Amino acid sequence: MRNVNCLLIAFCLALLGALDLGTGPSVAQVSAQPWPTRIVKFILPLGPGSGADIGARLFADRLSMRWGQPVVVENRPGGDGIVALGAFANAHDDHILLYSPTSSFTAHPYQHENLPYKAGDLSPIARVSNTVVTLSVPATLKVGSLGELIAQVRAQPGKLNWAGVTGALDFLFEGFLKEASLSMAKVPYRNPVEAANDLAEGRVQFYEAALAIVQPQMQAGKIKILAVTNNGRAPVMPEIPTAAEAGYPQLAVDGLTGLFGPASMPNILRERIAADVRDVSADPVIKDRLNATGQLLNLGGPTEFAEAINAQRAQIVATANALGVSPSR
Repeated sequence: MRNVNCLLIAFCLALLGALDLGTGPSVAQVSAQPWPTRIVKFILPLGPGSGADIGARLFADRLSMRWGQPVVVENRPGGDGIVALGAFANAHDDHILLYSPTSSFTAHPYQHENLPYKAGDLSPIARVSNTVVTLSVPATLKVGSLGELIAQVRAQPGKLNWAGVTGALDFLFEGFLKEASLSMAKVPYRNPVEAANDLAEGRVQFYEAALAIVQPQMQAGKIKILAVTNNGRAPVMPEIPTAAEAGYPQLAVDGLTGLFGPASMPNILRERIAADVRDVSADPVIKDRLNATGQLLNLGGPTEFAEAINAQRAQIVATANALGVSPSR
């Protein structure tokens, strides 16, 4: 009887092994699969010189050495990020990744119809950094704080204007204006650098933008930064308060930036890439260079990145409800 039982157990184990072969590769097999096997491309929705572009090139250089394959950065600005997002989503290639601020797309369902991608096409891999987002005015405008600016806007309804580049940041600011019963005229721009130049010349009186965009004008003494929207002060300018510290927590938002893969990318590969991003970020040059250009290293894997994106989307939904705007899909 004992021999019969042993034979039966052996038969069952063999059968299970055969069944396992029929269900596809195991976790261990997926993990062992080589990646990358060829050139990796980072698609960006912003142009050269932006904070995201600087960060992407830093990581591309370090990851190329780690992976033993070239990592190239392709700038695809325009169309409120839709050009880059569409190109990424339609590639269906696990060697083509998206390196992007989440503010480029989290408000899209409330701003555009017939988007060439779905939210599910963007599979979070790694949260890389928080972009320092500034609230700035021309140096010639006689205000010294965010509170003084708001008081001037309230005293002169419709007289002051603000620069806007379509995206989540502008969408949230529009919600703030409505909630606070403030009237400012929006001047739309396609190129964020042009908006910064007009701010410096006093053609617009307020601009919410990444520090990397306005930093040259700030260093030239042509604009004043009143606050940052981030939850913490920026190490590169610790004297500037956060919007919450200035008394306006409604304007608080962190500019999340990170890597995305296609929807088909297995979680185990996303985790592997996130671990590589974390490892190469130990190079102090990366942290110093990011800080100098208004970016704060803020690493996280697929789960942490997804949770942060969902929190930002919740802010967008609340603002959309306040504005009475429904999503297009």
